[in-house]
Amino acid sequence: DNSNRELHGALLDAEILADVYLAMTGGQVALSLDAGQGSGQEAAGDTGIRRLPADRPPLPVIAASEEELAAHEARLDALDRAAAEGALWRRLSS
Repeated sequence: DNSNRELHGALLDAEILADVYLAMTGGQVALSLDAGQGSGQEAAGDTGIRRLPADRPPLPVIAASEEELAAHEARLDALDRAAAEGALWRRLSS
């Protein structure tokens, strides 16, 4: 929740993003790009992944309101007018 923020801060944004990442990945705390080149931790049973309890309450899903959807479409319309090839978001979703 960033409703009490007075200033934009990259560090705070990074911390918020880290919290979202952990929530979305079930608590994964490490990212290895060395596929097939294990660090040796796996052999010892330490995968670097912190599992969340299966009985935890589900995260709430908040759908966009009609007003928010209309504002989004209006923004895409503005991007369509401003960009020579139109809004990238629309091109990728079609």
